[in-house]
Amino acid sequence: MQVLIRRLSRENRLWSAERIHDHLAQLGFDPPHPNTIRKYMVKPAPPQNPSQTWLTFLRNHLDESWAIDFCTVPTATFSVLFGNGVTAFVEACGVEEVHTVYRSPWQNPFVERFFGTPRRELLNHIIPFNDRHLYRLVEESVRDYYHSERPHQGLKGDTPIPHQPHTPPVQTNKLISIPILGGLHHKYERMAA
Repeated sequence: MQVLIRRLSRENRLWSAERIHDHLAQLGFDPPHPNTIRKYMVKPAPPQNPSQTWLTFLRNHLDESWAIDFCTVPTATFSVLFGNGVTAFVEACGVEEVHTVYRSPWQNPFVERFFGTPRRELLNHIIPFNDRHLYRLVEESVRDYYHSERPHQGLKGDTPIPHQPHTPPVQTNKLISIPILGGLHHKYERMAA
């Protein structure tokens, strides 16, 4: 089990001990407690040159930031997607803009949660070339990983598209790894030895 934990941890550096626990359970294993899993996970190397803190970023941009700014996506060509024309679009739709208070993400926790997951699990690690590439990445992420492979805490470790229970003919620890999004995430299938 230790070898499997280290493998999943090494191949999926974004996964927590809880996520590894849920994936092992989905695959039909009897995983140890997440605290035990945490002991066997590959430890990340310390960052060489840490960037500014989130608080520093917010303070530097406080005077010109709106909540919509946090929904923009920079591209490999240094353009920004989704930020241009939003106010005009909102006004054309007859929607009244409502500004949230600085340092108050609880004012709209659903949007915070909605954008937080794809940001943490996709956009912080992949830079799209353009809007078509971004849409393809988001579609692949949702279709091939988020709905079918990623365990959700709110679903007690299950996925929105429920898995069939894994009952291999022979008990084995052999897993086949299938990369998703160029290896950012992985899908696993348990195989008989």
